[in-house]
Amino acid sequence: MSSINVLLVDDHILVLDGLRARLELENNINVLGTANNGLEALEQSKKLKPDVVLMDVSMPVLNGIEAAKRFQSEQPDIKILMLSMHQDKEYILSLIQAGASGYVLKDVPAAELVLAIETVMRGGSYFSSGASQALFHGQEDTKEELTKRELAVLKELAIGAANKTIAKNLNISVRTVETHRQNLKNKLGIHSAAGLTKYAIENKLI
Repeated sequence: MSSINVLLVDDHILVLDGLRARLELENNINVLGTANNGLEALEQSKKLKPDVVLMDVSMPVLNGIEAAKRFQSEQPDIKILMLSMHQDKEYILSLIQAGASGYVLKDVPAAELVLAIETVMRGGSYFSSGASQALFHGQEDTKEELTKRELAVLKELAIGAANKTIAKNLNISVRTVETHRQNLKNKLGIHSAAGLTKYAIENKLI
């Protein structure tokens, strides 16, 4: 994988310094710069063109949720990975809906943070174990009747796999994948990748 350009966003200078120092030890990660709130992150991203924005949730001026929404509408090619101390389910679901590709708790090992950055860069979704537990706790099983093949396709879509990749993994044609994808949209009433990921997480499919 070529070098991943990252922008770090947090309102605590010590956190930013620590993140920068650790990530700069990685050969495949290039820290382009830092920002102290969501508004600064949006402005910096227009200048620096990062691949991934690693952003705190709780910040002044413009928080992570609102910033993620603006990134999705204004700079949709940039992957958003949230970093937080909070294991609040509603927080996490709001961020998924806002367009974030992942949610990592601040107490994860540095190696896991690097893995999360690499995963979202490839188009996948990443949720640290604490975040996943917050999402899954008390969640009811899905009541929607999906076929085994539709469930398989949904799982692939939820981790960011492209149609060609899904076709190869499931040994079916790209056209068949497209058909299953449309069926999923019709059955679930979900028409975005973020929405499919949210559904899959809520129903313990990934």
